[in-house]
Order: sequence, then C-alpha cells, then structure tokens
Amino acid sequence: MCVTSWQKQILSETKSLANIVLDMKKIYLSVVLVFIASWGSAGLVGQCDADNLSNACIPKLSGGFNFLKSYKIDGEGGTKDKVEYSYVFTKGTQYMINLCADGNGPDGLVVSLYDSQRNKVASSKVNGQFISAIAYPCNATGIYYIQYTFDGSATYCGGSALGFKR
Repeated sequence: MCVTSWQKQILSETKSLANIVLDMKKIYLSVVLVFIASWGSAGLVGQCDADNLSNACIPKLSGGFNFLKSYKIDGEGGTKDKVEYSYVFTKGTQYMINLCADGNGPDGLVVSLYDSQRNKVASSKVNGQFISAIAYPCNATGIYYIQYTFDGSATYCGGSALGFKR
C-alpha cells in the first residue's frame, strides 16, 4: 500500500487536531476541578461555630442562675429561618435564656419563648430593640418551646444558655 504525501499530511494534521482536543479536555477538567475545590473551601470560611458560641454563653448567665442547658443556633448561612428546641419548665421557677453571637450584641438573633399552647410568653426583641437575654418566671409546669429566629443577622449563627433559679 502506497501512502501519498497529501495522505501523510492529512494524517499528521489529524493527529495534531486530536492532540489539541486532548489538551482542551485537560484544561477543561483542570478548570472544573479548581472550581469545585474553591467552592468547597469557600463554604468552610463562613462556617458557624455554634459550639464555641453556646459554651461562651454559659458564664454569661446572670448571678444566681444555675446552668441547665446550652443551645447551638446554626441558621446554615440563612437557609434556615428558625431553630427550635423544647424544655420542660417548672412552676415557681424563674428561667433565663441568653444569646451569644460573634461581635457585639446579639447580631439579629431573637429568642422567643412559647408555652405548651404555643402562646408567645417572652421575646428578646422589645419595641424593635434586640436584647441579649430574657428572664421568665414560670407560672405553669409544662413543655415550653425556645425558638431562635434571625432578624437582619449577618452570620445566622450563635449560641445560647438556659439557666434557672428558685
């Protein structure tokens, strides 16, 4: 079989084209991998450290209040509009729930307390102002719902501690 010069040239150009396509695939794959790696690590930068914040709240309970439980408040960067927990409160006991966030103040975190019929009995947002703790004198034993919401929060992250005194 005799191969002419123009056939050799076509064969050579086909190999060159195949190499270009292969190089483009390598570049495309590299760009995709870099994008995936940077996207994954970008999520790590703004992760919520609710463990640390909830632990930081414990010593901030007012004098005379005994620590009961800490709560993690992770709004997952704004994808959750509320975080809720429940706790059995006892009649004749005063409870305090405080808030801790990065920086000064509660950073738009609001804690609201609901009784067993889901009636709001206390909130840390009073007349448009955010306060960092609420105290509640319990007058009926039952399950109470502690609901955390985000009102203009920059981080959607915080911690909280529940304390009691009799």
